[in-house]
Amino acid sequence: MKKYLFSIAILIVTQNLYAQVIIGGTTGTAVNKTSVLLEFEGQNKGIIMPYTRNLPSSPAEGTLLLDATDPSLARVKYYNGSWMDLSGQDADVSSAMTSQPTATQVTELNSAGAIIGSNTSAAEGVLVLESSTKAMVLPAVDNTDNIPDPSPGMIVFINKTGSKRLAVFNGSKWSYWMP
Repeated sequence: MKKYLFSIAILIVTQNLYAQVIIGGTTGTAVNKTSVLLEFEGQNKGIIMPYTRNLPSSPAEGTLLLDATDPSLARVKYYNGSWMDLSGQDADVSSAMTSQPTATQVTELNSAGAIIGSNTSAAEGVLVLESSTKAMVLPAVDNTDNIPDPSPGMIVFINKTGSKRLAVFNGSKWSYWMP
C-alpha cells in the first residue's frame, strides 16, 4: 500500500515540474539555468525552421519559418502581428523543396506538434515553447563560416566578442541582426 501511495505522490509531483531541455550536451551554456526552457550546446549547428508552402492563416506572435510559398523567392520570416522578413533577400530553395512532401502526399494535422514548458498552448506549431518566465537559448557559434553546409531556414546566435548577433540562412546567404 505504501508503494502505491508513494507512486501516486510521485506522479502528482512530476506533473507539476517542468525541466530544462538541453540538446547537444549535458550542462548547457546559460549562466542562469532557471530562465532557460530549451538550450543547444556547441557543435557548430543551428535550428532549421519549418519550410512552409503556404503561410499560416492565423499564426501566433513569435512564429519563425522559411516562407517557401514561391521556392525561388524563399525568405526567413517572423510573425509579430504581421510578417517581418529576417533574410532581406530572396533564395532559391527549389532543390531543397524536392525532398519535402507536398500537401497531396501528407495529411497535416493542425494538432500535431510538441509543446515544451506546459501541457497545453493556444499557439499552434511544430514546436511550441510555452512559458512566461523562460526562454530558448539559440545554438551559439563563433562564426557562420564554421557551419560547413547550412540548410535553408537555419538560425544561430553568433557569440563572438564584439560581434554578437542573430544569423539566419535563407538558402543562399546569411543575414545578420544585432541590437
